[in-house]
Amino acid sequence: MADTKEIVVEGVEALTLNGKTEEAKEAAAATTTGAATDDDVDVVDPWTVTSANDGGVDYEKLIKRFGSSKIDDELIARFEKITGKPVHHLIKRGLFFSHRDLHSILTLKEQGKSFYLYTGRGPSSGSLHVGHLVPFFITKWLQDTFDVPLVIQLTDDEKVLWKDLKIEDAIKMGRENAKDIVALGFDVNKTFIFNNLEFMGKCPAMYQNIIRIQRCVTFNQVKGIFGFGDSDIIGKIGFPAAQAAPALSSTFPFIFGNRKTACLIPCAIDQDPYFRMTRDVAPRLGFPKCALLHSTFFPALQGAKTKMSASDQNSAVFLTDTPKQIKNKINKYAFSGGRTTVEEHREFGGNTEVDVAYQLLRFFLEDDAKLEEVRIAYTKGEMLTGEIKKLAVETLTPIVEQHQAARKLVTDEVLDKYYEIRPLKFGS
Repeated sequence: MADTKEIVVEGVEALTLNGKTEEAKEAAAATTTGAATDDDVDVVDPWTVTSANDGGVDYEKLIKRFGSSKIDDELIARFEKITGKPVHHLIKRGLFFSHRDLHSILTLKEQGKSFYLYTGRGPSSGSLHVGHLVPFFITKWLQDTFDVPLVIQLTDDEKVLWKDLKIEDAIKMGRENAKDIVALGFDVNKTFIFNNLEFMGKCPAMYQNIIRIQRCVTFNQVKGIFGFGDSDIIGKIGFPAAQAAPALSSTFPFIFGNRKTACLIPCAIDQDPYFRMTRDVAPRLGFPKCALLHSTFFPALQGAKTKMSASDQNSAVFLTDTPKQIKNKINKYAFSGGRTTVEEHREFGGNTEVDVAYQLLRFFLEDDAKLEEVRIAYTKGEMLTGEIKKLAVETLTPIVEQHQAARKLVTDEVLDKYYEIRPLKFGS
C-alpha cells in the first residue's frame, strides 16, 4: 500500500460545498472531512437537500463532512448551568444538533459580555410553512433567554437572482414573510428586520462590509465553496458576501456603534457554507468569528428524503392552511412508518425513524413524557398509523390557528417599526 501524506489546508482555500475541510483548527484533515464520495447518499448544500435513505440525512456523517461539533450532554449541561434554565426541547431532542463555537458564546454570558443573534429568511412564497418556524422558534427562545439584540435578514436579492423573480415581487414577498415572523412575538425593542434590496441603500456600512468581504475571497474560492460554474450570472457569485455581512457587527452602526460584538447564528445546516466562509474572513477584518447553531431539516410530508419545500404545495403544511387542509395533507401525504396491514403492525410495530407524523410530533409536541409514550406505543404496534396522524393533526392545527390569529394583528404599520433603522434595547 502506497504511503499517504496527510494534507491540512487552511483558510478559504479549505472550504468546499460539501465540507471538504474548514480551517485546520476545525477539521483534523482533508482526508477525514472530505467532500461526499460516490458512496454517500446525502446531498446537502444551500439549494439542495436530498437523501436516498428513508430516515433522511445522516447527521453524524454530516458533522464529520462539515467539520462542525456535535451538541453533546456536556454542552447542554453547561448551557443549563449558565442560563439557569432547561434547554429548549428542540435542542434536547437533537433537532438542533451541531454547532460552531457555542462554548465561546456561553463564556461571554459567564463574563457578563454581550453578543447578538442573526438569522434570516429567503422569501420564496407568500406564506411560510411550519418548517420555516423552527429556526425562529429557537431564535426567539435564545433572545428571551440571553436578553440580546436580534437582526433578521430577508435575502430578497438572492431570490431575484436564483428564482428569476421581479425585484418588486421579491420585496413584497419578503414583507409578507416578515409578518409571519413578527407574529411569533419578537420584541420590537430588541429586533431589527431588514431586506437587502432596500436596506443596503439606507445603510452604507452594509455595502462597505460586503466589499471588504468580497476583497478577501477569490472567484476560484467561491466556486469551490458554492459550486458556481462559468455560466452562472455574476450576481450569484457576489451574493455570498451579502449573507456574510450581517455577521460583522459594524454592518449595524446604529445598534452597536464601533463595538466588535460577537454573533450567534441559528440556522439549518445547509446554510453552513456561507458562514464557514464568513468565519475565515472575519478575523482578517478584525472581527470575532460568528458562532453557529445548526438544525436538522424539517421533512417533507412525503418523507425525510427531502426537506419540506414552499415550492411544493403538497409537501408542506403552510401557515395559511385551514384545519381541514392540514388534516387532509397529513392523512393523505404524510409518509408512514407503519406496516402494510393492521395485523402486521400489531405484531411488528411501526418505525418512528421514518414516520413523518411522529417527526412532526418531535418538533411540535413539547411534552416529553407524552412523546415518549407515543414512541413506545407506535413502536410496539399498540398505536396505529391513523392514530399517530390524528395526534399530529391535533398538535399542529392549534399552533397554525394561533399563528393566524397573531398574524392578523401585524399591520403594515406594525411591521414598519421592525424595519425602522434605530438603536435596540437589550440587557448587556
